[in-house]
Amino acid sequence: QVELVESGGGSVQAGGSLRLSCAASGDTAGSYCMGWFRHDGETTRQGVAAIDSDGATTYSDSVKGRFIISKDDTKNIMYLQMNMLKPEDTATYSCFTGAPGVLQSGGYCHARKYGKEYWGKGTLVTVSA
Repeated sequence: QVELVESGGGSVQAGGSLRLSCAASGDTAGSYCMGWFRHDGETTRQGVAAIDSDGATTYSDSVKGRFIISKDDTKNIMYLQMNMLKPEDTATYSCFTGAPGVLQSGGYCHARKYGKEYWGKGTLVTVSA
């Protein structure tokens, strides 16, 4: 069992920056992938960025060059540094892990067959024009 807790959301003006954190606790050993999804309440959930246990990363085209995903294995925390934020980045950002998991192009991460998936409750990011 894995618990994921997000933090760092808030309100910012366009062009500003925020850093999201996702703290993982529980059975975090082994091969996995972790990622961020976002949902604005109108469209389907969209993959934003993901990272695997080896440090490989993938980003959606909409955030590439602006967002940076990273992780600190000593603290079991994943980060999403969001720069040059735009109003269209406004959404609830949720942390996800798949174990064992695999990256998929476009900022996605999913559990392998017979793997397990876990979600955080989400943190709201609001970007004003």
